[in-house]
Amino acid sequence: MTRLQVIGGGRMGEALVAGLIESGWASAADLTVVEVDPGRRAELESAHPGLDVVAEPVAAEAAVVAVKPDGAPAAAAAAGRAGAVRVLCIAAGVGTADLENDLPEGTAVVRAMPNTPALVGVGASAIAAGRHAGDADLAWAEEVLGAVGKVVRVPEAHLDAVTGLSGSGPAYVFLLAEAMIDAGVLVGLPRATSRELAVQTLLGAATLLDRTGETPEALRAQVTSPGGTTAAGLRALEAAGVRAGVLDAVVAATARSRELGAGPA
Repeated sequence: MTRLQVIGGGRMGEALVAGLIESGWASAADLTVVEVDPGRRAELESAHPGLDVVAEPVAAEAAVVAVKPDGAPAAAAAAGRAGAVRVLCIAAGVGTADLENDLPEGTAVVRAMPNTPALVGVGASAIAAGRHAGDADLAWAEEVLGAVGKVVRVPEAHLDAVTGLSGSGPAYVFLLAEAMIDAGVLVGLPRATSRELAVQTLLGAATLLDRTGETPEALRAQVTSPGGTTAAGLRALEAAGVRAGVLDAVVAATARSRELGAGPA
């Protein structure tokens, strides 16, 4: 019986496998990936020597469901039939109750919302427990997702808000990056130079927030001199409604997540 099988060999499934191996949580031989596409199976086998990549679920202690939402309940049910006593589902909008209905009674289900920076090991994930998942099951899920970033625990009712903030959040940052790069070109920089400076500025600012523990307000105040260039730039952003736009984006994405989770009317 394999230690963990990942059902779905897409980008997120592969990122989890790579993170678990790199972190030492498991060896390739401890893991199985279930992938229906023969070409993708060959790619995964080539990229991760020793990894067992199969077309159908095999006997496993636990499973990560990393398929599209409409296929998640069936994938979880297949994992349960194969003996999994723990199921971690990273498919958006699929509630723990939807998964538990087709699993053996008592199966521990943990629902998660990761984001795409998990692909490079710096993701943000939130996890929520199903009816039968206890602290040990949540700790297990934290170990698995911790291989590709940071993990927080939330009540399941908060996962739509997590989707609106961190699930969709990378796209907000990418939009800001696009605008900063274009602005650099507008004021005379070559596009390659503007891109390099904008990306490093975003990376540096996020790293500063993370490592110092300071609030965004405090760090913003430190770089804003009275009557200076930063004050002028911030005034323009506030006048353009950037802060309100971000608030509206998170609220709209949260509302859409709730709609999708509710299914057809």
